[in-house]
Amino acid sequence: MSRVLSRRVAVPRISRFGWLMGLYSENHARLQRLFEPAQLGCGIYASSIGDGLDVHLEVLEQHAYTTELRMSYGLVDPQTGMSDPSASLRLYSDARQVEATHCYAGRRWQDVIGMYPPPEQILDHRLRMNTFLGKWVQYLAEQGHGVATLRQASVEEIETRA
Repeated sequence: MSRVLSRRVAVPRISRFGWLMGLYSENHARLQRLFEPAQLGCGIYASSIGDGLDVHLEVLEQHAYTTELRMSYGLVDPQTGMSDPSASLRLYSDARQVEATHCYAGRRWQDVIGMYPPPEQILDHRLRMNTFLGKWVQYLAEQGHGVATLRQASVEEIETRA
């Protein structure tokens, strides 16, 4: 009996960096299911669902293995003129990962963590940004946004609706 109680089972631990890489993979799967951004050409797209807010997806650059995106609602912060909330995303199609490089939700990253933060604070901030992205994409899917509601839009149309 004493042998059974004293035996330890090694539980693998995941580092914060490993956790972040896992978030990147989960966000890729969610975003791919939602809008299939790797298949879109450069341009501005809007997703409308009747009584909800429009989601704007701007494909900034499209390369062989990387896609640069900006995702936002049609809301503008009156003080800065920036879309609020918004996220700048980098999609790595070969690695099947999506990284939120910048998130704007009322404040810029410099206002949140300062100009020269220590590396651990940068990692924490990236964890928060990518957790926010995952929850936002999941929320959009639950609201009914998706490939079926996505259409190409013009800059003028986006600006007049904002």
